[in-house]
Amino acid sequence: MSKRSVLTTALVLFAGAFFAPVHAQEVASAAVDATAVAKWSIIVAGFALAFAAGLAALAQGKAVAAASEAIARNPGAAGDIRGSLLLGLVLIESLAIYVLLISLILFFIKPF
Repeated sequence: MSKRSVLTTALVLFAGAFFAPVHAQEVASAAVDATAVAKWSIIVAGFALAFAAGLAALAQGKAVAAASEAIARNPGAAGDIRGSLLLGLVLIESLAIYVLLISLILFFIKPF
């Protein structure tokens, strides 16, 4: 193993051991505010949608660019490349739709 990976692993383990007591402490008030949980679930769902949409767009752009380059290099294989491209785009988009589904669940289902 390289020095960098050993150092990174040691740092992560040290940080986990350092912050573990913070998670073990009791909450200041026993009753958790349900509206605060609802607010945080909406914020988390919004960030999840933003990340999923942005990364899916980047992945789709890269896939289309690679397919266009491949078709330009070998026009005879355009049909096979197009089929693989469409399958890849469908799978990428399905991941974004799964995040949308989870976000809608967080929006409309009461957490407690």
